Amino acid sequence: MNGDYTVKSSEELYTNMSMQEKLLNAYLERSKGKKTLIFNNGINTSVEVYYTFKQAGYNIRHLDNTTSKQDRKEILKWFKHTPDAIVTSVSILTTGFDEPTVDTIILNRATKSLTLYFQMIGRGSRVLPGKKEFNVIDLGNNMARFGHWSAPVDWKQIFRSPDFYFENLLSDEEIEREFKYEMPPELRQQFANSDSVDFDVEAAYDDVIKRGLKSKAVLEWSMEQHVKMCVENSEDVFDARILAKELKDDISSRIKQYSYCISKSTKNYRDWLEEDYSRKLRMAINKEF
Repeated sequence: MNGDYTVKSSEELYTNMSMQEKLLNAYLERSKGKKTLIFNNGINTSVEVYYTFKQAGYNIRHLDNTTSKQDRKEILKWFKHTPDAIVTSVSILTTGFDEPTVDTIILNRATKSLTLYFQMIGRGSRVLPGKKEFNVIDLGNNMARFGHWSAPVDWKQIFRSPDFYFENLLSDEEIEREFKYEMPPELRQQFANSDSVDFDVEAAYDDVIKRGLKSKAVLEWSMEQHVKMCVENSEDVFDARILAKELKDDISSRIKQYSYCISKSTKNYRDWLEEDYSRKLRMAINKEF
């Protein structure tokens, strides 16, 4: 109703195991041991975040608008005096909260509200002697949507024409079209025998069109490379099939880029393409051995 993402749509994404793992890995890579605030768009998501971090052995507490005043006071006192404290919250610490020792803000949600974007990140910008910077981890495409938090904003123009501003924000599809998948270094090590693990879907699609071939040839060429990568880095078919499972994010990215090229990017169609691709990849690996 207010133009922002609904709690239901957010929780469908952010409560799944894949996103929970991405959140935890982002914390470990960028903020481990630092005082961290995590902002979510739903209570269920925040509770899942709490259990994910608790099971991993980290100091974390959960806050939402159902938390009693006494518990909230106790949690914020604990947060203030615990150097590696993590608080995961929902719609409660975006305003009226001032804790200068916060080192990292994690946006574990997407928003289309510029005001909320500034409010969330602003919790980390409180001045403290010796504090010259703070970290922002964005898991919601928010920086791509609004620009860098410290970039100048023409507030006068926004207040004059808010509808025009909102309508001209980049859509999620436009943002994601610009993303290029990069294989994580630790995963790249598992494919050390391969000279290249990159595949330009758009360039391959242009080549297919020029040759007058069916668009599915792009996926066939992509799969040939994936089969080669798995085979040349494995001793047997079992190792190769294990490696194939590690390519899940790479496959997902290639399928998404392919669906943009053919202008058919519904989620159900992409899911079917991914399942079909993974199944054919396993069969092709079996044949190689």
